[in-house]
Amino acid sequence: MKIGILCYPTYGGSGIVATELGMSLADKGYEVHFISSALPARLDVTNPNIFFHKVNVQTYPLFQYQPYDIALSSMIYRVVNLYKLDILHAHYAIPYAYAAFTAKQMLKAEHKDVPLVTTLHGTDITLVGQHPSYKHAVEFSINQSDTITSVSESLKKDTLQFFNIHKEIQVITNFIDNSVFDDCKTCQREQFASDDEKILIHVSNLRPVKRIQDVLEIFRNVNRKVQSKLVIIGEGPEMEKINQFLEENPELIGKIKLLGKVNDLYRILQLSDVFLLPSEQESFGLAALEAMAAKTPVISSNAGGIPEVNIQGETGFLAEIGNVEAMSNYCIKLLSNEELLAEMKKNAKAQALKFDLKNILPIYIEMYETTIAKFEEAKLIGAGN
Repeated sequence: MKIGILCYPTYGGSGIVATELGMSLADKGYEVHFISSALPARLDVTNPNIFFHKVNVQTYPLFQYQPYDIALSSMIYRVVNLYKLDILHAHYAIPYAYAAFTAKQMLKAEHKDVPLVTTLHGTDITLVGQHPSYKHAVEFSINQSDTITSVSESLKKDTLQFFNIHKEIQVITNFIDNSVFDDCKTCQREQFASDDEKILIHVSNLRPVKRIQDVLEIFRNVNRKVQSKLVIIGEGPEMEKINQFLEENPELIGKIKLLGKVNDLYRILQLSDVFLLPSEQESFGLAALEAMAAKTPVISSNAGGIPEVNIQGETGFLAEIGNVEAMSNYCIKLLSNEELLAEMKKNAKAQALKFDLKNILPIYIEMYETTIAKFEEAKLIGAGN
């Protein structure tokens, strides 16, 4: 099977999932072609079954905004033609499913076609897709897909609520490769905290939806009761809020460590005691799952698909969005009880194993095979008529 994967190249959840999925398929012997504006962050192109095709946009002074969607459609068309792909998998409705539909129309003009799978990851539905400028295009793109998948039950529900979808949506959750954590050497804990301090950690792209102010306030509350340090990993527009918070709370400057983007995230997660995720929106909560795989309990909001990952009272605690007091109290409760902390660390790992790659990858492969079979059957029926 030859699979084309269309995805964002960034560190965001959809790009990570698409990249890890493609590399795992390549390890199984499938030929995988990535089509994106840049090399995906975690993609290992040394695998002989992996191909990368960069979408180049020619700059013309005539255009105020360069026509990326057109270049993307053209590249999809070319790759399908040159490499005889069996299936396309778009991670995000916009621009990928939309561009893939255009490429399919170009192929049909030459009496060729290929099935399209669209995976909904989150903001293509909850944010971008609901804007009047994009809603109808998103809805159209989803309905033109041969198979639609969603990373959580919550996102599936939101999609059906906000859009008029005519096809079944199959939930295939995000996943984690637990073996990466098992083989990973941890950092030295003294690099981040002393023996009498607990380590809280937050990892994100620091967008407003991640509610970084809540992270900071939770830590301030916790540190009053429990000696602790806060590690923040990531870069983004809310960094200024962190700097402002430190200016207003100079006593915490030595307590908060900003690492930016790191290459050894898993090693740092393994020495952390609590992962903070007070997000306003999360379609799944991949960051929480990565923390759990590192045996780190999660204190989170109950937004979106997070409750499907973080189980209240077992792998951590959940509270209403913006309820800093509740999340602070849960955190203090957990960090003040070594027996409870040890139990939740154990439970967190057990929960992560349920979402292991070896359990989810066969579901994707079966979905591809079923999609191709139904597509070919429909072609035969159409030819017969």
